[in-house]
Amino acid sequence: MIVGNGEIAEAEAGIIDAADFVVRFNDCRSYDTGGRRTDAVAVCNTGRPAKAMLGSLEWRAHPGVVSAGEIWSVRDPEKFAAMRAPLAVSHPELDDFCDDYTDEFSAFCVDTDKAHIVIGKSVHEAVDASLSAFAPAPYVVPSSGMIVIAEVLNTYAEAEVTLAGFGHSGWEWHPFAAERQLVDSYIAAGRLTRLGGETPVSSSQGA
Repeated sequence: MIVGNGEIAEAEAGIIDAADFVVRFNDCRSYDTGGRRTDAVAVCNTGRPAKAMLGSLEWRAHPGVVSAGEIWSVRDPEKFAAMRAPLAVSHPELDDFCDDYTDEFSAFCVDTDKAHIVIGKSVHEAVDASLSAFAPAPYVVPSSGMIVIAEVLNTYAEAEVTLAGFGHSGWEWHPFAAERQLVDSYIAAGRLTRLGGETPVSSSQGA
């Protein structure tokens, strides 16, 4: 079960908690309304989100973060280091976007006895290639949610993978329209399902 930060029906919390493995994102905004089981927390390990989480006692003490056995860093340090110079030209306002905090998340995991998984750049680049079929407008990076979907489909090929709380909207430099189309193509191919078959619309997906 991959649980984004968009809208989740109250009745679906129990279904999420009954899953064998639940992935949430960043500050676990889906926690409580979207159930409580949390096996992995996928984090943006670069830029302002990473700095905010690591510097937050509330994040470190969040019951979802505490109960998770794994932290997944969705941004390959080598990939984002290579993006710094081009972004300085195309998006100078994102001057701290590639600041890397992977080592700090590794230290957090050592301190809290969690596994730390860094999703490799090959996954990111495969997502870019898949999204290109839907002619997205220029974007900076795929959303964390899309990277995690790709990682789960690659790593757990035989698993039944279900999405909840994916509104496919949020930060302007994620290709959300193309991501929705890509996810719908995976659903049509039988690789994914949406919980309840819904396609919630939310501005707070943020994954």
